[in-house]
Amino acid sequence: MPRPWTRFLPSTLLGRLALLLFVAVLVSHVLALTLMFELRPEPPPGHRMHEPHPHGPQPFPGFFMDVGVRLGALMLAAWIGARWLSQPIKQLAAAAREIGLDIHRPPMVENGTVECRAATRVFNQMQAQIRRQLDERDRFVAAVSHDLRTPLTRLALRAEGLADTVQRQQFRQDIVEMNDMITATLDYLRGAAAPEPFAPLDVASLLNSLADDRQGCGQDVRLTADSARPIEAQTSSLRRCVDNLVENAVRYGGQARIRLSDHPDRLCIEVRDEGPGIPAVELERVLEPFYRLEGSRNRSHGGVGLGLSIAQDIARRHRGTLELRNGEQAGLVVTLTLPRLVATSAL
Repeated sequence: MPRPWTRFLPSTLLGRLALLLFVAVLVSHVLALTLMFELRPEPPPGHRMHEPHPHGPQPFPGFFMDVGVRLGALMLAAWIGARWLSQPIKQLAAAAREIGLDIHRPPMVENGTVECRAATRVFNQMQAQIRRQLDERDRFVAAVSHDLRTPLTRLALRAEGLADTVQRQQFRQDIVEMNDMITATLDYLRGAAAPEPFAPLDVASLLNSLADDRQGCGQDVRLTADSARPIEAQTSSLRRCVDNLVENAVRYGGQARIRLSDHPDRLCIEVRDEGPGIPAVELERVLEPFYRLEGSRNRSHGGVGLGLSIAQDIARRHRGTLELRNGEQAGLVVTLTLPRLVATSAL
């Protein structure tokens, strides 16, 4: 909300800066002249106004005080002006960071100078355009999802009529693999189609539930969890993130060891496997969408190279990080770090 006194200010940054410098020079001159008269040396007793000083010209400390006061006033004005003029830029930078986390955040309030209002207006228009594009993408993804799954369903029904048991089983496997690939690809393209609100979450309970579900499917998944305070998170998204990491560990390492550690400013979730690991030069590339190694982690294991990419995207939405490293003995260690979010004030 603009302050009442701002209506008396010039509407442009140039005008405000000129006004600030004018006021600074005026105030510095007034202060300097005041000090000059206050600190001017007194003539000796009996000295007349128009007579020269009996001891010749006297050093005048007010001159040095004048220079110091003027310089100090101008430096103070420059500092205040820099802070004043940089504030709108800081607000735009903060809004840009917020949009990276939530494109559906409220638009910025248009206030300030003409330049600031124009920049804010363009920024809000950009946000609205991105939201429209995302909505169009979501509608396209929904349509493609339906169109792709319909022929798959017909193929599955026809495969059931095959007399050859071996061929029927092979058709089933191919159809399941195609359906999984379509699901993973569409989910990745869908991204943040339905933004989930942040809410306090007991991460230890979520991990316990996830480990129990995996164990119920006969998978070797174990959890070691510290007593952790709730954290602000998107429940479904975070579960999907960790589930992708566990699935990756089980697929390539045969097992998954999950460890939850609590810290004052963050939570760390570590997922470790006993697989072949990843070459050091590939640790960053495997986080790219659709990237798969052709060595130990190859196509025979299934997947389309999206599990880690989706997990990293969810980590970023939580302002967290996803780090990969090879274990000391063997296997891959993936660490998900989630900072404890601090509520940000509205811009």
